[in-house]
Amino acid sequence: DGGGVQSQKMAAIKARGSLICGVGGKLPGFSFVGPDGSYSGLDVDICKATAAAVLSDPAKVSYRDLSASERFAALSSGEVDLLSNNTTMSLSRDAPGGNALSFAPTTFFDGQAVMVPASSGIRSLKDVVGKPICLQTGTSSELNLADRMRELNASYTPLKFQSDEQTYAAYLQGRCVAITTDRSQLAAKRTGFPSPSDHILLPDVLSKEPLNPATVNADPAWADAVRWVVYSLIQAEEMGITAANIDAKVAEAKANKNLAQLRRFFGVEGDLGKQLGLPADFVVRTVKAVGNYGEVFERNVGTGSALKLERGFNKQWREGGLMYSPPFL
Repeated sequence: DGGGVQSQKMAAIKARGSLICGVGGKLPGFSFVGPDGSYSGLDVDICKATAAAVLSDPAKVSYRDLSASERFAALSSGEVDLLSNNTTMSLSRDAPGGNALSFAPTTFFDGQAVMVPASSGIRSLKDVVGKPICLQTGTSSELNLADRMRELNASYTPLKFQSDEQTYAAYLQGRCVAITTDRSQLAAKRTGFPSPSDHILLPDVLSKEPLNPATVNADPAWADAVRWVVYSLIQAEEMGITAANIDAKVAEAKANKNLAQLRRFFGVEGDLGKQLGLPADFVVRTVKAVGNYGEVFERNVGTGSALKLERGFNKQWREGGLMYSPPFL
């Protein structure tokens, strides 16, 4: 059930019987605690899929709510096994001389955006020239906005606040004509507004914000296991495998020895799981737990959810998006 792969972290998770996952806990669609104490969201589903692969049960997760300033210390100290909370991958966070993280594949390709009241008549960044824009200070959003407005050779008035609560409150009070941060966060926070439909996101994209789960550099075998759990969800969607049809697909793979790719993917033949220190059927477990990547996206943040986000860059590569899994070979 693990082959000869040595991972201290995986051994500790199995001995403990639960995966400790660091999440945000306050962002609808990504990680949010419901009134009954249950967690849901895209980031949460990555935790569940990983627990399903390692422990055969997506419910065996202990969640830790972490702020942006707490998350990296919690991971490096071993307080959490996995970080899945809207963390942008960057060189300094990845580098051994920086935060020394090991990033799993991107689970949400994001970008900084600007939100305005629909009634404002503002429809592009050029329309906010000379006007006040609310933002949280000390964030990459502050620098990205300054860079973009400099490119446009446009003046503006940044209204800076220490917390996101203060920033959104100022925006809703009408102290600024616009507010800027990651597109996903704007969409998530908007769901809690008195009248969400009164606010629109401008089409302008101010930055690249790839959001990735992360582990520590110190345990590459654990990082690899998490990496391929994420890839399994992306590959399952490409192959048309869903939570609803996976049992039928597995039966088909077992019955037809010519379906080589499907048999390898499901662990019917070969030793892909063993090479990662995971069960042979780890892919089957992850998809049964949360569905494929498309199902995870649509359920939590897609057009049928409260966030109503388009797939955009998060479409499969064959549909013009960036979701692409290397081969399961």
